Amino acid sequence: MSQDKKVHDKKSAAEIGVIRIADDVVAMIAAFAAMDVDGVATMAGGADRKELNAGGMKRLGKDVKVEVREGVVNVDMSIVMVYGFNIPSTSSNVQSRVKTAIETMTGLEVRDVNIRIAGIAMQDQ
Repeated sequence: MSQDKKVHDKKSAAEIGVIRIADDVVAMIAAFAAMDVDGVATMAGGADRKELNAGGMKRLGKDVKVEVREGVVNVDMSIVMVYGFNIPSTSSNVQSRVKTAIETMTGLEVRDVNIRIAGIAMQDQ
């Protein structure tokens, strides 16, 4: 699935085309945003920033589910947190960061960002 976004010429009210944003792209934005939060080690399937940069979308599909309907996004994601971080606070930060990133980059409205803590990882020494 993809989400269509109509683009208008700023000088006139004329429509100049349509932009299609694939759900996988929205999921990738959500994953990168989540991993930017202190206390998030990886996505639940083990995908980290390096792997996502290398095109690790197959693994990401299990970690981030995105549903886009009529310009509204619902995100369900599973993360592994770093031991010692406050789970409610870190989860709230992830929700906020994901919502802001998707809305800023796509222009879509984010209704829900549901977080599942799938594990705890020890920080590298």
